[in-house]
Amino acid sequence: MQPFVLPEFYLPHPARLNPHLETAREHSKAWAYDMDMIDVPQHGTVIWSEHDLDSHDYALLCSYTHPDAGAEELDLITDWYVWVFYFDDHFLELYKRTGDIVGARAYLDRLAEFMPVTGEVTAQPENPVERGLTDLWNRTVPARSADWRRRFVESTRNLLEESLWELANIAEGRIANPIEYIEMRRKVGGAPWSANLVEHSVHAEVPAEIAASRPMRVLRDCFADSVHLRNDLFSYQREVTDEGELSNGVLVLEKFLGLGTQEAADAVNDLITSRLHQYEHTALTEVPALFEEHDVDPEGRAATAAYVKGLQDWQAGGHEWHLRSSRYMNEGALTSRGGPELLGGPAGLGTSAARVFTSVAATAPQRLRGYRHLPYQTVGARSRPSLRMPFPLRLNPHLDGARERTAAWAERMGLLDDVVWDRRKLDAVDAALCAAGTHPDASPGRLDVTSGWMAWGTYADDYYTELFGRAGDFAAAKAATERLSSFMPTECEPMPEALTPLERGLADLWERAAKPLSVRARRAFRHAVEDMLESWLWELGNRIQRRVPDPIDHLEMRRRTFGADLTMALSRLGAPAIPPELRRTRPLQALEHSAADYPGLLNDVISYQKEIQFEGEVNNAVLVVETFLDTPKERAFDVVTDLADARLREFEHAASVELPALVEAYDLDEDTRRLLDEHVGSLKHYLAGCHHWHLTVARYDEAEARRPIGASALLGGPTGLGTESLRFAVR
Repeated sequence: MQPFVLPEFYLPHPARLNPHLETAREHSKAWAYDMDMIDVPQHGTVIWSEHDLDSHDYALLCSYTHPDAGAEELDLITDWYVWVFYFDDHFLELYKRTGDIVGARAYLDRLAEFMPVTGEVTAQPENPVERGLTDLWNRTVPARSADWRRRFVESTRNLLEESLWELANIAEGRIANPIEYIEMRRKVGGAPWSANLVEHSVHAEVPAEIAASRPMRVLRDCFADSVHLRNDLFSYQREVTDEGELSNGVLVLEKFLGLGTQEAADAVNDLITSRLHQYEHTALTEVPALFEEHDVDPEGRAATAAYVKGLQDWQAGGHEWHLRSSRYMNEGALTSRGGPELLGGPAGLGTSAARVFTSVAATAPQRLRGYRHLPYQTVGARSRPSLRMPFPLRLNPHLDGARERTAAWAERMGLLDDVVWDRRKLDAVDAALCAAGTHPDASPGRLDVTSGWMAWGTYADDYYTELFGRAGDFAAAKAATERLSSFMPTECEPMPEALTPLERGLADLWERAAKPLSVRARRAFRHAVEDMLESWLWELGNRIQRRVPDPIDHLEMRRRTFGADLTMALSRLGAPAIPPELRRTRPLQALEHSAADYPGLLNDVISYQKEIQFEGEVNNAVLVVETFLDTPKERAFDVVTDLADARLREFEHAASVELPALVEAYDLDEDTRRLLDEHVGSLKHYLAGCHHWHLTVARYDEAEARRPIGASALLGGPTGLGTESLRFAVR
């Protein structure tokens, strides 16, 4: 008996079947035999029989997901999928079931030798996975650009190496929190790898100048999330019941939200729908603007359009295959929950178009929920939450002096303009307190710089809200943002004349903080500032559309809108750099991402009334959860606070379990170990300082939100005397 009834899926695009299906079936079976994947024992265990391969029908998967590929191209793509599923089962039998982490690490390390970015494969394969990878690499990579190769190598390595994360969780009996799960599922699930193969199969590479942009990243992530979560629904019975797997989205929501299995499955399906809605929104509204911004030529636009369409084909085809493959739980899937088959409609191969209309109609209410929020609703005050903080707070002894000097600096820069801020607003923000908690050992000079950055960033956030948010002026906000980049030269380029307090403050801080850094460090620091500024444009776009964002998109953008990368970078200014190969490892990424998420979620809980009632904001995690789960506000508060604590627990786990294991695995020297210890210590200070600041300052009090500021008291906005400096930004 199946553990739940499969829900009705959102299917906006009909699946199409490649006419070369039968030849791909014949070729892939012969290829699998040649690679010794069929009936050849591995360490005494037969991974696949011929019946297994036939019943899984990977040629059908690829014929559905790549409907326009030629015969030879379809053969190659099918071989890739035979290989990746064989790897998954090979790794399961030899290492997951046995819990052999040491053997798994050695196995995965060897696979890297068969994926050179440049040059030929020189290692000698010793098992079917290595033989298959060697053959596929030589048939695929030479035809692609260097940029595509780098991306494909990264996605393939992620797919292989992050299997250790799943294995470690099984060994510990640990179920990931939802944010961690989504992040890691993208890597270990392989959909970004599939997206690279889509580019290959349609012979259309995304231009390098836009490949790393937010819209293209969001398209890949939405594609990955919906593919993986859909797979989680179909594979729940096999993975959770048979294999003892803990990395499954249904199981994650069951445990985190305290839901029954059917409720969790329905919630996962709602998340798939939300991600597909986000995909459509990005493709229709952000990608065309991206073309204009980067002046992409017609060939690049056509290639990107083919890629976007290829991802849509994959989504539709992947669903059809899951309905039919014996690998998954799909009993009665074609006749469940009101599909056209129940009405006597078509149910055979190639008939998925008949289900599109009912699918779109059934999911329309969920799409509309994101637009039904009315801004400036009275939500009332709430007591500040009692959130756990395991790390001790230490305040910098130079705090009092930093407060005085920060106030004087803000006055000189013009931040106390009686429009966005006045002195009482500055005192309510108390940027020096945040700096003193997050940088307890900084010298007076360094503490002043950090306090200045925090004051400037908070002022800038309020500036965007007051000047651009209330007026809904996206063009002016974008122009102001582009000008701000010119005040962060990386190679001593001349700055333009500063026309606003925002520009003056940034120019002064950049000169004091970035000038002593290397060019490379300046570029990284500038990137952190620009990420924050550009994320505010994303927030503004949502406000103008009155669109409550997709939950995953909000949580990932929250790191940028909160300025976490910038504030954490301040503690690293002038410090020895952690080697890049370590920064890219999962434990370091888990530490930094969870440390970035915790204060952003805490901020959303504490600032809820200020943002929702007084600022007309839609970008708040409590509102996002309230809207997505269609749940009461109090339940949404509980979910967000639980999520913040889950991220804190993930940080603790990464620091106490994963990082020590990494140190031993890499056999790091004493200097590097000390550098990592200092980095973890600085992140703990960051978390403790942010926690204390949020629970202490008056910035989020109702009385402070109701208090008019200078000229803002006139007609409720920045229109009176003293607002000339603000209007410079839109000229």
